[in-house]
Amino acid sequence: MATTTKEQAQATSTEERGLNKRDAFATGLGVLVATIGSAVGLGNIWKFPSLTGQNGGAAFIIVYVLCTVLVGLPVMISEHMIGRTARKDAVNSLREVAPKGQPWWLIGAAGGLSAFLIMAFYSSVAGWVFAYAFKGITGSILSTDPAVTSQNFGSLTTSSWEVLFWQWLVLVWVGVIIVMGVAKGIERTTKRLMPLLFVLLLIVCIRSLTLDGAGDGIEFLLKPDFSKLTGSVVLAAMGLAFFKLSVGMGTMITYGSYFKDEQNIPMTATKVMLADLSISLLAGLAIFPAVFAFGFNVDAGPSLLFITIPAVFASMPGGSVFVVLFFVLTAIAATGAMLSIVEVPVAYLTGQFNMQRRNATILTLVLLAIMGAPAALSFGELSDFTIAGKTVFDLYDYATSNVLLPIGGLFLCIFVGWVWGFGAVERALTNRGTLSNARTIRFFFMVVKYITPPLVLLVLLDGLNVI
Repeated sequence: MATTTKEQAQATSTEERGLNKRDAFATGLGVLVATIGSAVGLGNIWKFPSLTGQNGGAAFIIVYVLCTVLVGLPVMISEHMIGRTARKDAVNSLREVAPKGQPWWLIGAAGGLSAFLIMAFYSSVAGWVFAYAFKGITGSILSTDPAVTSQNFGSLTTSSWEVLFWQWLVLVWVGVIIVMGVAKGIERTTKRLMPLLFVLLLIVCIRSLTLDGAGDGIEFLLKPDFSKLTGSVVLAAMGLAFFKLSVGMGTMITYGSYFKDEQNIPMTATKVMLADLSISLLAGLAIFPAVFAFGFNVDAGPSLLFITIPAVFASMPGGSVFVVLFFVLTAIAATGAMLSIVEVPVAYLTGQFNMQRRNATILTLVLLAIMGAPAALSFGELSDFTIAGKTVFDLYDYATSNVLLPIGGLFLCIFVGWVWGFGAVERALTNRGTLSNARTIRFFFMVVKYITPPLVLLVLLDGLNVI
């Protein structure tokens, strides 16, 4: 008895020191805000407005919302419950819940590789955003002439030392937060940044909506023209819905592993989806009324963020302030997403190899700096270096968005619907019988088993140019 008591005391002491205790989110609010931070990113401020502008506005948004419910949300719920059930990183969570000897852990491995490659090029785009926030303060990017703002953007992306400096600064910024841990680093930071993001976005929205001629932008965003819907527009909406919620890259499995046992997963995922959609719409309301008010090109595509927006806001009274606000809020959005992406390899290294979080973070950042540098230089020094006709930046983007993410999402749905089965799903989503949500579970299981897989397959085939 004495020996047992001594062993228990030693175990308690060890757990108090945190040596055997896995880090986790401290509060339910922290879970929600951090997960929103993961889903909200440059896609909301950059990709969503550009695709909306290119594909006809409100009609595209309606299709996008439907695709989010049928594609993005079921995959997110699947990842959350697998992560929480196993309490491990993306690779070992799937190894834990899968039947013994079956290689479903490869889904997690594909997600981990996706996260790493995405961060390798995403960090360079985030670097541009951070640079523009600084340049907005100095006034060096302010011009009402799109030709001048285009030249400014080109000067940044072709300057080797600038793109590398800003990319590495971004990596250090994210690394400092990751080293502090899940609760003290990720949760605490996103609790502060996400409300600030909403406030700044609302300020820019209000200013944009009060401009003369803003009504045309509001109409473009909210009044659907279904004649603009084509097969390619629907596929673009499906692809965006899948990409936007940070699914298929192991982030939601990893974050799910930090959830509390009593967390209502379907409710949390739905709140994340609605918050993500709200921020995307607010970004649209901040951008399109101003674009229409000053007569700029609404379908400028990805250049909308770095070329059109500075010119639009510079045309306003007090425009220099709003340029800075816009790029600061964009940097905040990018930070939340990057934290979840970097956490995927860090969680794997700490769990699989028992590395200290600090060492795992440093190793991850060094590898990202090495792999990310060619992507950052793809618009300058390495612009002529191509693989299969693609620059390194485009190759990373294509391999993840078009191949790895859809493959991971497709097989994850197949695993949940056809291998894990209804019983395991019911136990996970009812929190072992403590929640009364039978209808929700039946609907989710039907969608994830029969509807989401063929839709994700269409995204994959479209990405591979098969259809």
